[in-house]
Amino acid sequence: MEGDFIKINPWLLPLSWIYGLGVWIRNLLFDTGMIKSRTFDVPVISVGNITVGGSGKTPHVEYLIRLLHDKTKVAVLSRGYKRKSKGYRLAGPNTTMKEIGDEPYQMLQKFKDIHIAVNANRCKGIETLMQSPETKDTGLVLLDDAYQHRYVKPGLNILLVDYHRLIIYDKLLPAGRLREPKEGKNRADIVIITKCPKNLKPMSFRVLRRAMALYPWQQLYFTTIEHEDLVPLFPEGNETPDCNNMPNVLLLTGIASPEQIMNDIKAHCKSITPMTFADHHLFTPSDIEAINMAYKMMPKPAVIITTEKDATRLECVNGLSEEVRKNIYVQPIKVSFMLDEEEKFNNNIIDYVRKNQRDRRMAESANDNNTADSGSSGDRPRTICF
Repeated sequence: MEGDFIKINPWLLPLSWIYGLGVWIRNLLFDTGMIKSRTFDVPVISVGNITVGGSGKTPHVEYLIRLLHDKTKVAVLSRGYKRKSKGYRLAGPNTTMKEIGDEPYQMLQKFKDIHIAVNANRCKGIETLMQSPETKDTGLVLLDDAYQHRYVKPGLNILLVDYHRLIIYDKLLPAGRLREPKEGKNRADIVIITKCPKNLKPMSFRVLRRAMALYPWQQLYFTTIEHEDLVPLFPEGNETPDCNNMPNVLLLTGIASPEQIMNDIKAHCKSITPMTFADHHLFTPSDIEAINMAYKMMPKPAVIITTEKDATRLECVNGLSEEVRKNIYVQPIKVSFMLDEEEKFNNNIIDYVRKNQRDRRMAESANDNNTADSGSSGDRPRTICF
């Protein structure tokens, strides 16, 4: 049921009150204009949450990339959490995971026709994207995990809410997992309740709509996780097992919320042994030794399943045994919209980008100048076609 993964630590509530006061003051400074938020002459879509990790940001950003990459030049800007580099970094063919972080690197492997950059300072990151010769063709910026980064005012703010950790039932850090009070949802243009069970009843949708208590101008959508076919992590991988009838599984994860994938896989295997690490965990030699030993002790036949994000950190480590390399698979996922609202969501996103595209504003400005100077519209510069 909704909110079933929430755990509250009541003894930490006094600290949550202090933390909440600090967040309230910060938001007040932005709301009153005492701290300025910047807008940019390019469509900017922010995708984020107000909880600590695990709401499905990356697959939703990937959904937007698939929707828009053939319509305009997409750039994804992330802070590159736990990367080993500093400042602005534009990803290229030879970029490593350690330079940009696991989530941007995951997108880099999938999408070769977009710009992917990292910078903790999102304002400077957007400025560099717009000014740099190699990225000045950017027609849209997707801000990954930037809901709290209020120094940028996005044209479209998308808030993700995990069905299993609904913000209306959660508490502020450190007692709960909220980064800011649930009223922070009021800044969103679009709210998406993610990771919904596929068998959710119509009554449940109505209850969730009332419980979220959104303003009339805010849009609410529901998405669920779709699992694609397993993919061998290494070229020497054996034949891919049947996803609906798997043998014993060692589930290897270093993500914020492994419960979802654990529940999804349980129904399709004989037994499951979880091996969990912290979110964005960089695997050490002792970790690799533990993985080798865990697989060796598994009843056979057995496979290891890991996530796409974890795969970016596992593919570059040394020391995995030959048997592990042959039997470790990646579980790709994607999101799908429920209640037949995919087309509605897509149209809303495309309409926003089309109405605010940078090339169109530049074209209109140039046309106005030509009209004023010569009384003729002249040749109209090319705009992005949708």
